[in-house]
Amino acid sequence: MTQRGFVLLDVLLALAVLAIALPVLLGLANRDLELLAHARALTTATLLAQEKLLETEVEGFPPVGQVMGDFQAPAFDKTSERKYDQREVFRWARTVDATSFEDVREVRVSIFWPRGRTEEKVEMTSYVFLEPKTSSSSRLHTD
Repeated sequence: MTQRGFVLLDVLLALAVLAIALPVLLGLANRDLELLAHARALTTATLLAQEKLLETEVEGFPPVGQVMGDFQAPAFDKTSERKYDQREVFRWARTVDATSFEDVREVRVSIFWPRGRTEEKVEMTSYVFLEPKTSSSSRLHTD
């Protein structure tokens, strides 16, 4: 065999290795994009759940029961080229349960969003306490 024959064989072997490796590498890049989108949705859902828990705390002592809703899409800011997340695909449910203490309520906030044929969910739980009422007779007086 001549030197040319070995070069041709080397080139064919390298092309065969590339033909096997490239689809695998492209599949990994595709998977990375899926994981990035899932991580972004999970982060958004976690922040939205924290927002709903904060709203509950600000509203005061909540009544026992369940409330559901969805999020409105924020207005697009034309001055900055920033793209907002798709809040409108997320839905929420807030469940308030009584506890063994009558001044304490358990608040569970669940955030749902579609992912393919399934639905993903993030759930956070917190406790809200009834603020004690202060009376004027309990104030300290010093003379």
